[in-house]
Amino acid sequence: MSTLSLCMIVKDEETVLERCLESVRELFDEIVVIDTGSVDRTREIALSFGAFVYDFPWRDDFSAARNFSFAKAKGDYLFWMDADDVLPPPSRERFPALRAFLEEERPDTLFLPYECMRQDDAPSLVFRRERVLRRCPMARWVGRVHECIVPFGKQSFFDLPVRHLGSEKQRGERNLRIYEKWEKEEPLSPRDAFYFGRELYYHRRYEEAAVRLEGMLKGDGWYVNKIEACKALALCFEAQDLPERALSALFQSFLYGEPRASVCCELGRLFQSQGRIRDAAFWYEAALSCRDHSEEGDFETPDSRSLTPLLSLVCCYDALGEKERALAFHRRTEELFPRHPAVLHNRAYFEQT
Repeated sequence: MSTLSLCMIVKDEETVLERCLESVRELFDEIVVIDTGSVDRTREIALSFGAFVYDFPWRDDFSAARNFSFAKAKGDYLFWMDADDVLPPPSRERFPALRAFLEEERPDTLFLPYECMRQDDAPSLVFRRERVLRRCPMARWVGRVHECIVPFGKQSFFDLPVRHLGSEKQRGERNLRIYEKWEKEEPLSPRDAFYFGRELYYHRRYEEAAVRLEGMLKGDGWYVNKIEACKALALCFEAQDLPERALSALFQSFLYGEPRASVCCELGRLFQSQGRIRDAAFWYEAALSCRDHSEEGDFETPDSRSLTPLLSLVCCYDALGEKERALAFHRRTEELFPRHPAVLHNRAYFEQT
């Protein structure tokens, strides 16, 4: 049976590391934890779970630390997680099936679902990540931040979600600082230019963000990143009170693939904010017809195909005076999300009218 190593990099993760390691207890043949400078109980917690803990001086390069974790691992396969990730109970139950799949299929790069969770324990974002790698020289991380592994060899998918629960740690300007230094030293790849643009947007440097994102869209980047770049670019223009350019950026995303539900919802929101309610309703209804693109590597937001457009259509048709259509969409929403606060609010509203 192939052996499996869990590889992690950590720094000051005492509030979440125990939760993570408890969720994977006794699943792996070894746990390798790379500590990049913790001053709290992180190291002690890792050791209590039997992990091999190694120090690695932080050098503003996540890939360097992750590659060090891979170098220290001895398993036939390498499985990576962050400290604020967990394996939910259904994934724990399927872990023997994962091991059997590795033994039978012998993939080199195995993708698993990655679920970023909301406070109500529902996924706000779902996408596939290269999660399990055959230990070999090709299994290497690239990118100093928002790092990834370029898929190699035989590539497969297995339905065993990893959940990202997040932590209370604030990253501050760390990522932005890394990108600014990196850009001065060498040209950024289209993928890295996209993430740099998003970091600039998060820090409200909208004009600079727009320049990076527009430059990325002129290159040869991956179409999924280009669609996401169009969404980020639209937000930059909206923040600068340039609504027409924001709309144009969203429509540009259609050049890279069929409409995504998240883009349709953003179009609906922009039209709604301009008082163009009928146009907004058109795009919200379009969102309901969009398919799930997560199998293609998209950053899938499940609410964009259900909760968000349904709630918005209730508001739109109510504003248009079409009460029966508004009520019909409310009932659809109520069937799917009966305890959602907005649904409860709408229920009270319709009971009074």
